[in-house]
Amino acid sequence: MKRVTKSLRQVRDAELTQQQILDAAELEFARHGLKGARMGAIAKGANVTTATLHYYFENKEGLYKAVLQRPIDEVQAMVSQLNLDHLAPEDALVQIIRLAIAHEATNPYRQMLWFQEASQNQGLYFKQSNVQSLHEPLIKVLERGMSTGCFRPIDPYLTLTHILSVCLFYFTVHENWKHLTPEIDRLSPEMIEKHTEAAIAFILAAVKKIGM
Repeated sequence: MKRVTKSLRQVRDAELTQQQILDAAELEFARHGLKGARMGAIAKGANVTTATLHYYFENKEGLYKAVLQRPIDEVQAMVSQLNLDHLAPEDALVQIIRLAIAHEATNPYRQMLWFQEASQNQGLYFKQSNVQSLHEPLIKVLERGMSTGCFRPIDPYLTLTHILSVCLFYFTVHENWKHLTPEIDRLSPEMIEKHTEAAIAFILAAVKKIGM
C-alpha cells in the first residue's frame, strides 16, 4: 500500500511540475515567441532547473509545441461538455461565444502566443497542432443554422474568423487600450460580462436571417 501511495504522489507531483512549466513557458513564449524565449527564464518562472525542463519536454521546440497544444485540448474538453447538437443553432452559438471569451479572460496572454507564432514562424507549428478539430463545432453550428433557416447564407469559415475576431481581439489589444482608459479595468468580471453581451448581440445580428 505504501508503494502505491508513493507512486500516486509521484504522479501528482509530476503533473503539477509540468503544469508549472507550461504556465511559465506560455508567458515567456507569448512575450518573446519561440525564437526569443529563454529556457533559463522559463525554468526560473516555474521554479525548477533547466534540467527539469529537458526531462519533461526534451528541448525548447518540444516545450513550445506542448504550450501551443494545451489551449486547444482545454477548449476541446470544455466544448464537448456543451452538448451543442441538442441546442438550437442560435443557443449553441451563444454558448460557444461565452466559452471562448470566458476561457480567454482567464488566459489573456494566449492571443499574443498565437500572434508570435504567426509573426515568427508563419504558422509552422500552428499547422502541426490539432486546431482544425477545435473549429469544427462552430462550423457545424453555423451550417446547421443555415440549413434550418435560422442563419442567413454565410461563408462558414470566413464567419468563423469574424466571430473569433470579435470575441478575442479584445484581449489582444488590452495592453494598449488600458493606457487610453486607465480608470477602467477591462479584465474585471464586470467588463468581461459587458464585452460578452456586446459580442453576442453583435454576432447574432450579423448571422441571423432578417426577420428571425
